[in-house]
Amino acid sequence: MKRNFMALTDEQILQVFKKTEGILHGHFVLTSGRHSDTYMQCAKLFVHPEESAYLCGALAEKLREFNAEIVVSPAVGGIIMGYEVARQLGVPNFFAEREGGSMTLRRGFALKAGMRVIVVEDVVTTGGSVKEVMELCRNAGAEIVAVASVVDRSGGQVDFGVPYCALLSMEVKSYEASECPLCREGKTPAVKPGSRGLK
Repeated sequence: MKRNFMALTDEQILQVFKKTEGILHGHFVLTSGRHSDTYMQCAKLFVHPEESAYLCGALAEKLREFNAEIVVSPAVGGIIMGYEVARQLGVPNFFAEREGGSMTLRRGFALKAGMRVIVVEDVVTTGGSVKEVMELCRNAGAEIVAVASVVDRSGGQVDFGVPYCALLSMEVKSYEASECPLCREGKTPAVKPGSRGLK
């Protein structure tokens, strides 16, 4: 089915998340360690290739102006998205993995000095994983030309120091664990759907 990438509204994007059960409500521990009652589970979205291509295609259109040479994404959440954005931009894709607590490039992946990189993540809340990947790329001599995500949960509060493109920006409340009202209520235990804990 042919879709117009340039005409996506927030409601259209949310409809894709709802259709694929990619937006969850309950009591969650986010990648950052903060707690929230809403979780954007992009893994559910990426079960569906057509819907994934639809949203990543819309994001790729926003990113063409940066003339990137490669897309780099953090594992695990950013792997499929990074691949699909890179495919639609017509450039290679690497993913960074956590090893010994730090992001690293393995599997023979190596950036060249001066390479123009876009760092792609599925959902950004505090931007911690993205900033780790940015540092990794810069340490290799690469230039970060932009950051991109499907969802910016910070409502525009995260600053990466480079252009940041998100398909959907929404301010979802999150709390330090010690201040979480859901914990105080004690009705539902917090669950951690993310992958930050992977070694």
